[in-house]
Amino acid sequence: MNKFAVLIFGLLVLGATTVVAQDVRYDFDKDKDFSKYKTYKWVPIKGADQPDELTAKQVMAAVDTDLATKGITKTDSDTADLYIGYQTAIGTEKQYTSYSSDWGYGGGWGRGWYGGGMGSSTTYGSTSTVYVGQLDVSIYDSAQKQLVWRGVATKTLDPKAKPEKKQKNIGKAVQKLLKNFPPKPKS
Repeated sequence: MNKFAVLIFGLLVLGATTVVAQDVRYDFDKDKDFSKYKTYKWVPIKGADQPDELTAKQVMAAVDTDLATKGITKTDSDTADLYIGYQTAIGTEKQYTSYSSDWGYGGGWGRGWYGGGMGSSTTYGSTSTVYVGQLDVSIYDSAQKQLVWRGVATKTLDPKAKPEKKQKNIGKAVQKLLKNFPPKPKS
């Protein structure tokens, strides 16, 4: 394999690994004063994919904990300042991994000054399925019935993870997702 092909392959592998790393994105209504929101209520999102009951409890508990630290109180009242809903999705991606039997030294080691004739190398490859989970949290102004904030966290999942690890990952994802909620007031 020539050096240019190795460089291209390396960039492709690097690009593939960044796709499966955790990613958080959010957006919000820049015209809203988020400091006026003090209470929230959980609401279902019609037609949204929901996880199993255990995962649902873990997601809601993680959001409840994070918002409580920010002084936003959960209520069951329809007069809550905010309505919060969420949905989840799990998808799969193919990951390609390869390695070479080549020593990896540059020019001069296999040929030329130090080496003898032409060397040979073999590249091996395999594919595997990677599970990717997505959590979408949507926050609505209850009085205006308008979406005011939305965040999405995407992360690779280990389908064989123990319950403790799964719960820890949900907590980390929610914490990272809500890091910028509520948005800072305009200067």
